Amino acid sequence: MRARLAAQSKVRPDSSRTRALVVACFLIVWMIAIGVRLVSLQTSQHAWLLTRAHAQQEDTVQTSPIRGLVLDRHGNELARSVDMESFWAVPGEIKNVEEVAMRLAPLTGVDANTLAAHLKEAQSANRKFAWIARKLDEEQAEKIRALNIEGIYSIKEPKRQYPNGALASHILGFVGLDEDGLAGIEQAFNERIHGEGGKVLVETDAHGHSYSSFEMQSRPGETVVLTIDRFIQYKTEQALSEALEKTKAKNASAVVLDPHTGEILALANAPSFDPNDPRAANQQARINQALQNIYEPGSTFKVVAYSAAIERGLAKPTDKIDCQMGSITVAGRLIHDHKRFGTLTLTQALDQSSNVAAIKLGLRVGDASMYDFMTRFGFGCKTGVELPGETSGLVRDVKKWQPSSIGSIAMGQEVGVTPLQMAAAYGAIANDGIRIVPHLVREIRAADGTVVYSAQPEQHKVVSAETANTIRHMLEDVTQNGTAKKAKLNGYTAAGKTGTAQKIDPKTHSYSKTKFIGSFVGFAPVDNPAVVIIVVLDEPVGSYHGGDVAAPVFNQIAEQILPVLNVAPDSDFKSSSAPALLAQSLLSPDYLSHLRAEQERVNAERDATLPKVVVGEGAGLTQVVYTAATKSAVLMPDLRGRSVRDAARICAQLGLQLEAQGEGRALRQRPQAGAEVEPGQVVHIDFGRSE
Repeated sequence: MRARLAAQSKVRPDSSRTRALVVACFLIVWMIAIGVRLVSLQTSQHAWLLTRAHAQQEDTVQTSPIRGLVLDRHGNELARSVDMESFWAVPGEIKNVEEVAMRLAPLTGVDANTLAAHLKEAQSANRKFAWIARKLDEEQAEKIRALNIEGIYSIKEPKRQYPNGALASHILGFVGLDEDGLAGIEQAFNERIHGEGGKVLVETDAHGHSYSSFEMQSRPGETVVLTIDRFIQYKTEQALSEALEKTKAKNASAVVLDPHTGEILALANAPSFDPNDPRAANQQARINQALQNIYEPGSTFKVVAYSAAIERGLAKPTDKIDCQMGSITVAGRLIHDHKRFGTLTLTQALDQSSNVAAIKLGLRVGDASMYDFMTRFGFGCKTGVELPGETSGLVRDVKKWQPSSIGSIAMGQEVGVTPLQMAAAYGAIANDGIRIVPHLVREIRAADGTVVYSAQPEQHKVVSAETANTIRHMLEDVTQNGTAKKAKLNGYTAAGKTGTAQKIDPKTHSYSKTKFIGSFVGFAPVDNPAVVIIVVLDEPVGSYHGGDVAAPVFNQIAEQILPVLNVAPDSDFKSSSAPALLAQSLLSPDYLSHLRAEQERVNAERDATLPKVVVGEGAGLTQVVYTAATKSAVLMPDLRGRSVRDAARICAQLGLQLEAQGEGRALRQRPQAGAEVEPGQVVHIDFGRSE
């Protein structure tokens, strides 16, 4: 029996060994498969898996960048970014969405239902981050922090601020919520000013609770230094606003240009808007009329015909010209003068703004040559100023002119210009016949202060220096004996030309008998012009002639800014309303003493009739009372403890410019309370939270 079993065992294989071998093979194959899978996961699918893991555990949100500064020519801040607080939520940590929304809604200005829906959507999408409110002031932020709501966090975000309010708003433009430029310099140089936004990284566990957050700081953008002078801009806007109120015009524009450099010292429009809250203004107020308002220039355009005729040797200032008692027929079209003039010299004809004389000069020059001089002066193309939205004006190709076009164009019809184009054209006359491209950007600096761009404007010759000098003195006679007597300056010689143009009636497509554009463009002093100033008023009510509505604005601006530019008077000086500014000029000390004494007498009489102005009390604050002081000044009020908005309002009422630093309540001010301050003076106030 044993022998038989032994024989059978030799014949049958051991089943346990077979099973062990099968298991071993299976394990080997399984390990190989696992290894291959691990290799696959660690190589070809690594990036995909890592992305999924991050998506489940992390959420990254872009924060606003720190935009670069915008400065005036003297380094005064016109636009800057300040830190504000923004609030965000980890949706998974909020247990009662409706309750949280109800508590936050009154402090954020968002409807409770809208906020609740926003949070629920974030929860259902398993998002780790949801914005609650962005860029709140300190008062709002403090109230939200006091609620101490679980799942609500805060970060610092920059917000664009314009410390001078509406000053230079059409130049600066404004930004949107995400700090992207939407108008003006902010838009034109958005890529350079914008900087690089930061990031907030939030990490959560499997239950949606955050256990870590990390913020990557923003990189500041480049600083843009403009050519404008903050004081000159302020005075230009002030004069323009007063003119708009006085004339009841639809809108008004003014440009102050340095003809020797092409630098724009001021560019203003009225009505204006506050770039800190652009949505509060209508679309019309945000239009930059100085670049976009195409209008028929009228008699200010006559300088082209006169310049062309004199440059080509076809006429001299002393030549006599028959104005035919105020009428002329060109290609069957009868054109009249505003008065019946007989024979005049060319200088007298320009003084009196004779259409007949300008048309006769245009006929001498001829169509082709007239068109050539128009393009030389820069009409029919953009000036190239660094702002969006500029228009080219309207100048038809000479091949498309009608037989009567030369008569219309010579007196400023059948052509459309912008105020800036006209200022640049007169800049060529003021600069000995050389036209320099007008520009607003002086230089651009990197975040470390390195200058990475300096303006080098193009220039070209329009007419000879002799012709330019001749035209300058002919235009001076316009202010002495012609239609622009109200542009005559005290202490300085001035030159320029008035313009009164009929607007086209959109219904009849003919010239309106009730709607006009009054303008004046000129420069001072005559022999070495420091500034070219153009003033344009659209549809003034009542008096509408350029000599009546625009020339006085030129006078007001020029008399206030020339002393500030250290331009020496070159003419008899009779009176002044700004002795503090004249003190900066080159007048003799004895003469200045006489002027100050005379001004104090005038101020004393004026101040006796001025009422005191009282600003209402705030919580725990005393009244701020200010009155007129001597020497055309007022007493500086005590603004400590007031908000930025209150301080800005009081400064605006006093005609002061606020230079604000920080947020919260006023802690320190310069000048001190009780000091004499003058309209236009800069007031420095530091804001913050009292400890």
